Amino acid sequence: MSQSKGVALVTGSAQGIGRAIAIRLAQDGFDLALNDLPEKKGVLEDFAVELQRGGESEGLYHPRTCIVAGDVSKEDEVKSMIDTAVDVLGSLDVMVANAGVGGGMVDILTETVEGWERVMHINATSAFLCYKYAAIQMVKQGRGGRIIGASSMVGKRASPILLSYSASKFAVRGLTQAAALQLGRHGITVNSYAPGAIETPLLVTGMAKSVTANEKVQQVIDASAVGYIGQPENIASAVSYLASKEAHFITGKLLIQQVSNAN
Repeated sequence: MSQSKGVALVTGSAQGIGRAIAIRLAQDGFDLALNDLPEKKGVLEDFAVELQRGGESEGLYHPRTCIVAGDVSKEDEVKSMIDTAVDVLGSLDVMVANAGVGGGMVDILTETVEGWERVMHINATSAFLCYKYAAIQMVKQGRGGRIIGASSMVGKRASPILLSYSASKFAVRGLTQAAALQLGRHGITVNSYAPGAIETPLLVTGMAKSVTANEKVQQVIDASAVGYIGQPENIASAVSYLASKEAHFITGKLLIQQVSNAN
């Protein structure tokens, strides 16, 4: 594979699901703009080298990469990362708004305004900003594009212990549907994915800190159709399809990736 399929920007790509998505899109033939928080710039730089070496050793596409570290909940930093990606790599064809934060186990009687606003800002506002400025660039380019965001299973059916997190992921789902209706005429599809329990550092840390979390994960496993925790690569495969040309007729959808008796 010698010709690029375009440029994809993946937020939160220093670890977990974002890292797996970036690897898969590089394998698919995309050049990559890699985003995470500024303190993870070194990790992103090492990751970029790994992507390039992987392309060489496996005979896959040799991706061009650039680092666009920044806080995606801040408007000026989102604008800057997209401008940089376009300046360095030439365009923006796929935006994966993957970055987010987990929610504490709180209910409406104990949640604070500060806690609520933090989760909503990092998860929902960041998705809005990524969608908005990616769309502006894609409309300017005039050849369509793919915008993909991270929702959650609790963005379809709320969790009784994750008040603010559930609300933030419902917001991403609503944003995705509304944006899809507005951007379809420009050839831009907008979709989101809803992972079930995925083995990531965030999940492992939560299990280590809380017996309740550990029990909750086991409940999810017991309720799931497949009976096991997914891997980040499972999510990356779904994002790969949503980013492809073949997915041009799919928009405004929440792709649920773990069927259970709670769906």
